[in-house]
Formats: sequence, structure tokens, C-alpha cells
Amino acid sequence: MKNFSRFLINTLLIGFASAAGLQAQSTITKEDYQRAVSFLWDNLDNQKVFNLGITPHWFSDSTGFWYLSTGRDGKTFRKVTFNPPGKTELFDHERLAKTLSEELGGVVRPDSLLFNSVEYIYMDTLRFKVKEKLYQLDLDTYILEIVQEVKEMERTPNEAVSPDSNWIAYTDSFNLYIRSVDSSVIRQLSFAGRKNYEYASYYGWYDLMEGEGGDRQERFDVTWSPDSRWIQTYICDTRSAQKMYLLDWSVDTLYRPRLLSYYRGSPGDTSMIYMLPVLFNIATGEEVIPDLPRATHINPVSFRWSEDTNLIYANYAERGYQKEYLLKIDLTDGIVTPLFTDSSQTNIDNFAYWLAEKAGKVIVASERSGWRQLYTVDLEDHSIQPIVQGDYYIHDLLYIDQESETLFFTAAGKEEGRNPYHQHLYSASLDGGGLIILTPEDAHHRISFSPDKRYFVDTYSTAAYPERTRLRETKTGELLLEISKADITDLVAMNWSPPELFTAIGRDGQTTIYGALWKPTNFDPEEKYPIIDHSYTGPHTQMFPRYFSRVLSINNQALAELGFVVVMVDGMGTSGRSRSFHDVSYKNMGMNLLDHVLAIRQLAEQYLWIDTTRVGIFGRSAGGYDAAHAMLQFPDFYKVAVSTSADHDFRMEKAWWPEMYMGWPVDSTYHLVSNITMAPNLKGKLLLIHGGLDNNVNGSATFKLAEALIKADKDFDMLIVPSQGHSYKGNYAEYVVKRRWNYFVEHLLGASPIWDFQTK
Repeated sequence: MKNFSRFLINTLLIGFASAAGLQAQSTITKEDYQRAVSFLWDNLDNQKVFNLGITPHWFSDSTGFWYLSTGRDGKTFRKVTFNPPGKTELFDHERLAKTLSEELGGVVRPDSLLFNSVEYIYMDTLRFKVKEKLYQLDLDTYILEIVQEVKEMERTPNEAVSPDSNWIAYTDSFNLYIRSVDSSVIRQLSFAGRKNYEYASYYGWYDLMEGEGGDRQERFDVTWSPDSRWIQTYICDTRSAQKMYLLDWSVDTLYRPRLLSYYRGSPGDTSMIYMLPVLFNIATGEEVIPDLPRATHINPVSFRWSEDTNLIYANYAERGYQKEYLLKIDLTDGIVTPLFTDSSQTNIDNFAYWLAEKAGKVIVASERSGWRQLYTVDLEDHSIQPIVQGDYYIHDLLYIDQESETLFFTAAGKEEGRNPYHQHLYSASLDGGGLIILTPEDAHHRISFSPDKRYFVDTYSTAAYPERTRLRETKTGELLLEISKADITDLVAMNWSPPELFTAIGRDGQTTIYGALWKPTNFDPEEKYPIIDHSYTGPHTQMFPRYFSRVLSINNQALAELGFVVVMVDGMGTSGRSRSFHDVSYKNMGMNLLDHVLAIRQLAEQYLWIDTTRVGIFGRSAGGYDAAHAMLQFPDFYKVAVSTSADHDFRMEKAWWPEMYMGWPVDSTYHLVSNITMAPNLKGKLLLIHGGLDNNVNGSATFKLAEALIKADKDFDMLIVPSQGHSYKGNYAEYVVKRRWNYFVEHLLGASPIWDFQTK
């Protein structure tokens, strides 16, 4: 298979080198831009498409829920009740509009009431906020009452009340204190705290400090045991932590940039932020430091209280993410008992566990079989047993019915012949028997359970089939009520059709990979179209548009309207499938794009209207890395790229992400996949975009890549948006969209771009 892959790569490279240049100059009109704008998500959602799924707001008494329905005539609050299943308006919209109009002294329309959320109090009582006032509505009389929000006591946000309401935890001078609710008793629990060694604090990933000596934002975090006898918290130790820096040029009244900094560990750093777990016995004041390794901010120890609050569960990963531990700690004697250990030669990603103590079990999710599956750990003898097994991927355990010892979980890839990215809801007994599919429709299902778990709302769709929402009974999946169906009539009237779904063969010559392709609404099969790869090969996720609203919200149709076909594909190395599929990217993320190249080549063999001499690519964050890397790894295939907010060199990234997928300690593979070290390979047109205040992916790597490109005498373009962070807001987002569109129009389509258009 290695020989096959080498032959395939060599063949591709020969084919790329012989590719022709751009076609003759094309033309594009303002009408093309206007059509593209009409397909932007902000111009579709609740304007051309309606009810793409609903959000159930469950009544606390489990009698039903309310939801907001949208349509051409505005918004309507509706409710669903269970006994019997039925659907009605939550209240009389005309009557409430009249009452509000009288209250506010102006006209309030029933289809656009001045609020989008309500609080269910009783069957006949609701609350909602309008113009900073909290109103209570009596549904029998439609009398409105202004509710005075009563504060039980003045507290700062950095406090936590014990479950028995007797104590308030807080910090003072970096130490942890508790005081009685009536403030008659104050007790200091910790005494070693000081600046940069702070009790009951945590690391804020995006906390900015002004100037070199600026203070870190105050943070507070404690977890009380359910019986209020213990507090679990951390010491946040920043004494050896390193910083990253930003210059803020965006303040209009300042004529010098502000220096901003934030703590951020990079891959391989030995000086990190350390999160030291600690517990306090409220009765004795004793400080208990568990026998656990010192953890960093990228692999902290997490805790979960047992029903027996003298016991607590601890979970952590070793740095490098090749070992994961689940432990039980007895706080009465300090004994730490290992329950489950996972190990991997690559990494352990998405480990999770759930407590089923009434059944004497802990349930863990592990990929030890080659697929993410569920296992039980017996709390007495610590034996490990698989629950259900198979060549499919379990995503989440949503509910454990401990009385009947039944699990309810979502999984993908189990049903033969179905898309492996579509998730279904299943139930099975704790011993693995009685496996039932509860959502049989061949689609992707999103699930929300009622508080008492007797019912669930199922919203299902595919990339081509709009959302439908139904109420089902949990035990059997029986359909009880049709709640909502998406309305895309206006979208279809715009000559829209869903993207074409396709499969291709991956780099190993046998694995099926999945993707989607968008064509312009004025598509002409006799024409040749440039193709643009919308990429994000981050191994922690996937790009395939599993559900309908995602098809629209990622704005690929808008870009296609300018004269392109746009493709998204999940190559080998992304998540949600087998362990071996995922591991392809480990220490090899630079080659994640190989399957994209192969898929586009295979599409071009099938469709003569795809022009593989004009291939573009764009993406943001890890997708921005892809976009630049495509130009450097496959310079004879990809011709134009727009790389936004990109992590061009993983050695300059936050430590967590690269150490998970590129390994730790840092080795030569980091160097080999760096865009910066590959800068001399650039041949096509590359636009680099970065926010000047990006404290997620620091812009230093983009500047470093620019420096390397200049040293290599390469022609490229760069846009720094001084006031923006990792994503772009408001007018800045519109500006970036226009720059991206026009870069492809000019350099891939070969047309003269138009700037004078609005994205709204």
C-alpha cells in the first residue's frame, strides 16, 4: 500500500507540472455579485428560509416546552404539550400585542413582539423582558405586572454559595475563604496564596493584560460537593508561564499602540501555567492535596463528585495525550484507586466518562477497539467490559436510565449503506443487549431530551433534505407529533438546488471519502468552471455538511454564484470515523490535503466542466493553514489561495492542539509541515489575512511567513485587520468576504473584480 501511495503521489505531481495556465479573461457583472450576496446566510435566515429546526425550551415540570416559530408573517411563540401530544400557540399574540401597546404607549405588532424569549412560571403565568423591564403575564386575564427582581443579598460574581445555602466561598488576596450567609462567621481556608500563585482561580485562555506588568483578569472557580462538606478547586500557578504579545492600533484616541499580552504555552514549552488541584474539608478546614501529577493548563485534572461525597473521580491525560487516566479518590484516607487507563501510540482524543453508580459502574468512551465505543468499569472489582461493539463511531452518551440500566447514545456509521457522518439515536442495556435504533430515518439527527427524559425532540435533515422536527417517546422512539418543517419555498424560487454529494477514493486506494459540491444557479454544463476547495482539515472535526442548515450557513453557494464550483471534502485524518482513519494525520498534518487533491482529480474525470488548471482554496484558522499549505505542498495544483487567521507553524500555536495531533516532545515533524519553512515553494497567488488582536492564533506566524516569502523573493498579498481577533465582526467581516471573493474573481476566474457592492 505504501508503494501504491508513492506511485499515486508521483503520478499526481507529474500531472500538476503539465497543467495549463488560466483560461482567457472572463467577465463578471454586478448582477453576479448581487446574486451571490442574496445567498449569504445573513440574507437567507428568517428571510428566505424559515424554521430550519427549532429550539425546545422545556417546562421545568416536564409537561411540555415552548419554541419560537418563524415565517414570512413574522415570529410566533408556540407550545407543545405531552398528554395528549398537541401543539398550540403559547399565548394570544393579538391580545398580548394590544396589552403591550397600552403599557408602552406605542404600537406593538403581534408578529414582531419585542422579545424572543419567555420564562415559563406556571401553566397560566409567563415572564419576559421588554426594554430592561421584567414583566409577568397572567394568561387568564392578560394583565401585565412589572416584576421587581428581588436580590437575596449583594454578592460579587466571584462567589459560590454552598448547596445547603449556609456558606459563601470567595477569595481575598489570592486565598480562599468561606463566610456564613449572614456574614457572622468568616474562615480562611488557604494561606499560601499570593500573586501568580492563586487559590480558587483558573486560566482564562483569552485573558488580556495591558502593558508588560499588567494584571491578569480576576478569575474564580470552586466546586462544592453536593452535601456542602467539601470544596474542590485549583491553584493557578503562573510564575513560570510565558506570554504572547499583541499591539492594539485600533483605539481612535491613542496615537501609540497599546501593548497587550496573555499567558499562552506553546508546544514543547517547559514553563507552563500549572493548575494544581486542591480540596478543602469544610468542617475541619483541612487542605487536601491529592496524590496526582502536576498538571498544566492544557492537560488539567478534572473532577466529578460521587453520590458519596467522600469520594471524587479524577480524570487527566499525560502531556502528549498518549495516556489517559480515570481515578477514584477516597477523601477520608486519601487513597487514590485507578479505574481505567487508556493508551495509544498516536493520541487519545475525545475521551469521556459518565457515572452510573446506582448500577455500580462507570461508563467510558474509548477507541481501544479501533472505533469509539462504550465500556463499563465495575466500581468493585474494576473489571472492564464492552457494552456494544462494532465498526461504527459512538459520539455521545446523552442519558443513562439507571433504574432500567438503559443507555441512550448517538452514533454514526452503524447502519449499512448510510452516510457515516449522519448520527442516529440508539438505546441499549448496560450489558449490551437490546440495541435499538430510535431515529430510523436515513438522515442526521439532533436530539434534545425533556427534563424527565420521557420524551425527546428529534430534528433531522440531510444536505439535500430540509429540517423536520418531531416529538418522540424515549423508550421506543415512537413518533408522537410532527412539530415543525422547514420552509425553503423562496430559496427554491431563486433557482437554488442542494449541493451534489459525492464519494471518492482516498490515498490508500480503498477508503471511501465523502464530500459536497456547490454549483452556481446559472450553471452551464458546456462551460469550464474553476473549482475552489473550502478546507478545514483539523483532526478534531469534520467538514461534511451533515445537516441542511449547515449547507446554507457556510456560504459556499454565495461564492459559487461568482462563477465557481465549490467543494468540501473530509479526507483521511479527520474525526468521526475509525481510529486508523483518524491516525493518518498524526505527525503528518501537512499531507492532510492529499485526499482533497485526489477527490478533485476524480471529480474532474467524472465532470468535464471542472477545470483542474484553475484550482483555488480558502479557509480560516486550521483551514487557513490548509490554504497556504496547499500552495506550498502542491504548488502545481492549487493556483490561488486565501488564508485567514492561520496557524502557519504549529510551534507557534497554543500547546494543546499541536501536541495532540503532532505529538510531544516537539520533533522534526513540526519543521517539516511548517508553511514558513516551505515558503520558497510558492508559485501561485496567495492572500494572507489576519486580525491584529487575534489572541487565539497569534498573528506572529503570519508575519513570520510573510518574512520568509519576502526572503524567498515571492509575490504575495497580505491584509492585517488591526482591530479584529480570530474571527471578524460586523463591517470587518463584510470587508474580508469582499476581499476573498475578489481575490478569486481576479486571480482564479481571470475577471475584473467589482468592489462597489453591499453584502446586505
